[in-house]
Amino acid sequence: MDKTIPDLASAVAGIEDGMTVMIGGFGGSGNPIELIHALIDRFLATGHPRNLTVVNNNAGNGHVGLAAMIEQGMVTKLICSFPRSADPVVFTERYLAGEIELELVPQGTLAERIRAGGAGIPAFYTPSSYGTDLAKGKKVEEFDGRPYVQERWLKADYALVKAHVGDRLGNLTYRMAARNFGPLMCSAAASAIVQVSRIVEPGGIDPEAVITPGIFVQGVVEVPKPVQEEELNRAKAVYPEVAE
Repeated sequence: MDKTIPDLASAVAGIEDGMTVMIGGFGGSGNPIELIHALIDRFLATGHPRNLTVVNNNAGNGHVGLAAMIEQGMVTKLICSFPRSADPVVFTERYLAGEIELELVPQGTLAERIRAGGAGIPAFYTPSSYGTDLAKGKKVEEFDGRPYVQERWLKADYALVKAHVGDRLGNLTYRMAARNFGPLMCSAAASAIVQVSRIVEPGGIDPEAVITPGIFVQGVVEVPKPVQEEELNRAKAVYPEVAE
């Protein structure tokens, strides 16, 4: 099955109001900026999607990418590990104003909740967060004399992910640290949409080098020269650009 998508607008066309969207990236590494901005463009043109729940490692930086989604009022809930990153001004303002909900999750627990969602494991136990506010209201069990907190899986309607090379069947490779949450999110989402720097024919990727098998990917779109969040923020970029 050919899973290539002709353009970014088509890639995000299926995301609807109220959906849960996982967005890959560890800071700017592996952050699918072009897919996020295409989703913002759709919102500005149609007013949709809105009331999204976003799962991401952090809360966005500056006024691009995830931060720009939040700034446009598209996100009502954020599930993340690091809401206080390099320049989280947009999220901070919205959160203090009561305009966005935050579910704070330890980073290892976040990764495992996503992995559990992809593996079909509805719950697991971890010692992380025991005795803190993050464990309030959660079931606690003792194993080998140590208390563990029950955590539930995380699944999503869509995952937006950045990879390096993909073939037409959706098999993916990643570039170094850009791999981070991408493979987990692809497996935990009903639809994984991936931007890649280059699309090759089937067989163009050594099977031993495939990180995410195509069975976990529903669409790939080619973005030959992806931008980096850090470069945009150093240039004080704002998305969408504000006309002077």
